[in-house]
Amino acid sequence: MHDPTLPNIVVIGGGTGLPVLLRGLKKYSVNITAIVTVADDGGSSGRLRNDLDIPPPGDVRNVLAALSEVEPLVEQMFQHRFNTENELSGHSLGNLIIAALTSISGDFVHAIQEMSRVLNVKGQVLPAANQSVVLHAKMTDGSEVAGESVIPTVGKEIDTVYLTPSDVKPLPETIKSIREADLIVIGPGSLFTSILPNLLVPEIGKEVSKASAQKVYICNIMTQAGETLDYTASDHVQAIYRHIHLPFIDTILVNNEEVPENLQLKYEKELAKPVIFDIQQLEKMGLEVVQEKIISYETGIIRHDTESVAKILYSFLERKNTIE
Repeated sequence: MHDPTLPNIVVIGGGTGLPVLLRGLKKYSVNITAIVTVADDGGSSGRLRNDLDIPPPGDVRNVLAALSEVEPLVEQMFQHRFNTENELSGHSLGNLIIAALTSISGDFVHAIQEMSRVLNVKGQVLPAANQSVVLHAKMTDGSEVAGESVIPTVGKEIDTVYLTPSDVKPLPETIKSIREADLIVIGPGSLFTSILPNLLVPEIGKEVSKASAQKVYICNIMTQAGETLDYTASDHVQAIYRHIHLPFIDTILVNNEEVPENLQLKYEKELAKPVIFDIQQLEKMGLEVVQEKIISYETGIIRHDTESVAKILYSFLERKNTIE
């Protein structure tokens, strides 16, 4: 439930980055609103999207699981992915439940609200729109590609991305949460396929850019082949500005810890390497740069450290309260 006495955090993203961040944030006394992309068209999500004509449930499912406060077994069941030889193969149970609830209630947003109750979700989970959108990319060579899951596989440099339909509308609750936010967090996540599809919903981009809340961008730790090959931190920010047509980020959170050599070698095979944090360039752009140790690599995969990042974000709220 929304508590009017607590600060409001709006987190915008998708993919694997958003759930990692939310697991840490939910431990704090804050009202969380997660705005989640609906551009996914791959895997189980893509199949359900095509078969049932519903928005893709996968990113929403991961966020619901991250914010849930239920027995670990219930979350595990919700996230369970079938590995069989038939049509069920590759589908996760949570995706099927969200699809069923959408079919029963006739509305994707209502299905998410019902699922939030069942999973005792701490916060509000809102899809960027109540319909599927298709993500398109214009490449620097002039060619175009359609489909969120296809874009990174082409291996060309992305110039800009855009949505169809172009007049997609956000939910009224989304606009309300952005206007009432004390802190707006963008990322972490795939720049062109997880973050920008949210901001490209016309009213969301507009409302975020003019919101009075402090706007923090959590920069990715590694570059991504097919999306941000050789990108510096300022390249990430410039790409966001290029799409929203004005500078609006106040603070950027960057990693200041060396990525272990053995992990760098592992990621090299995927054409990924640590993002270069060009601090001077970021400061020249008028950004407050916060450098901290924010990575976790216990599982052999480089992720943002959920505890560290949540603590830093909460400190921004405390600082705001002190100033006020």
